[in-house]
Amino acid sequence: MSLFRTKSVEESIRDTEAGSPEHRLRRELSAVDLVVFGVGVIIGTGIFVLTGQVAKDKAGPAVAISFVLAAVVCGLAAVCYAEFASTVPVAGSAYTFSYATLGELPAWIIGWDLILELALAAAVVAVGWSGYAVSLLDTVGLTVPPALANPPGTEGGAVNVPAILLVLAVTTVLVLGVKLSSRVNAVVVAIKVSVVLLVIIAGLFYVTADNYTPFIPPAEPTPAVEGLQAPLLQVLFGISPVSYGWFGIFAAIAIVFFAYIGFDIVATAAEEARRPQRDLPLGLIGSLVITAVLYAAVSLVVVGMQNYTKLSEAAPLADAFKSVGSPGFATIISIGAVAGLTTVVLILLLGQSRVFFAMSRDGLLPQWLSAVHPRFGTPYRSTILMGVIAAVLAGFIPLAALAELVNIGTLFAFVVVSIAVVVLRRTRPDLHRAFRTPLVPLVPALSVLACLFVMLNLPVETWLRFLVWMAIGFLIYFAYGRRKSRLGAAAHRAGAR
Repeated sequence: MSLFRTKSVEESIRDTEAGSPEHRLRRELSAVDLVVFGVGVIIGTGIFVLTGQVAKDKAGPAVAISFVLAAVVCGLAAVCYAEFASTVPVAGSAYTFSYATLGELPAWIIGWDLILELALAAAVVAVGWSGYAVSLLDTVGLTVPPALANPPGTEGGAVNVPAILLVLAVTTVLVLGVKLSSRVNAVVVAIKVSVVLLVIIAGLFYVTADNYTPFIPPAEPTPAVEGLQAPLLQVLFGISPVSYGWFGIFAAIAIVFFAYIGFDIVATAAEEARRPQRDLPLGLIGSLVITAVLYAAVSLVVVGMQNYTKLSEAAPLADAFKSVGSPGFATIISIGAVAGLTTVVLILLLGQSRVFFAMSRDGLLPQWLSAVHPRFGTPYRSTILMGVIAAVLAGFIPLAALAELVNIGTLFAFVVVSIAVVVLRRTRPDLHRAFRTPLVPLVPALSVLACLFVMLNLPVETWLRFLVWMAIGFLIYFAYGRRKSRLGAAAHRAGAR
């Protein structure tokens, strides 16, 4: 039963208040800071790339419906996160929540999963940022050689220098303090939201009503994908993929859902919120609502500017403006993309370091990694370690094939948190909850089912890679974490007495 020993809510909170100063984080973030963090991490490649790809291949002009439905799926998970984050305002997000409800082994599994999700996501986004940055530099006459702009084996690349420099710069900002990080983030988020609003307002002048007809194109069967590339849903149930129609809209959810990945990062900063019981629910739900409105508005404008069958998959916003004779907007959009992806990397690495910090403070990873800088108040060792790892991944490894691991890791975390809400309601009904998930157990059950549906639309090879990563995690836990666990050591001392 030691595999399922739980760290009580009271003990988790006590670690943040009564523990030694070198293992405590500073509470410096307001509700506005948390909302800006959420908006900063969500608005990224999704709004600049996915709109065109999904409208052209899956949903047609009705892509806005897919964005709204995907936001609903995330919203179900968000209200579960909000209850936990306000009740257990401790760094670590889903890892900490699982430790308080499901036990040590499930907590380790979800923590190990989050390490994969956040480190890989930061590296993937840094590579995307590099592409936009190199393109912008080229427009002003500064050409970056392909050997220094791509990883080995990709278009004559040797090392992706811009991606490495971005990750290292962001890591430095994170080490210097979470308040500084939030200020940098606020400035950059203001820039990219301004660009998005400019796209919406300017694009309205070029909208043609005929481009919205038919709003939901007739369904068309698409060729089935075979082998390990096939979605698990197709392999299990023999369901062939469909484009357009309502089934196309539902299929598109599995793609545009990933545009919202990252809102749960807000929960990883729970220990640094000034008033977590009030601020965390506002940060989680507020950022999701704001970005859902922006995504739906941008997608409606883009499909109104250019017929969905002609949309670009690489740069739909910029190319839509080029198609109506306004190429100057392409440069503005590229600037917004560079700004947007910078904050995404910053917040992903912030969340990553906090999960690593929480796991090392509990003894499941080496405890020296949980040291907090005496001047800056940040977990500098874990931040530097994960920053270096993300920089190496971004600079030297082609990550396109591995990017879907980010998605399955996030969905798995959503499922665990949704289940944990119901468990904690049963095991600790007396616990004070500043925010309560409505309609329990209905809402958590719907969250689990919705996330599982999206997971089933991922390729078989993604599931296999995920299982391999989980197997490695089991080996590390039984070889190190179980023996070094602070909770296990405390139980051993109590038994000896």
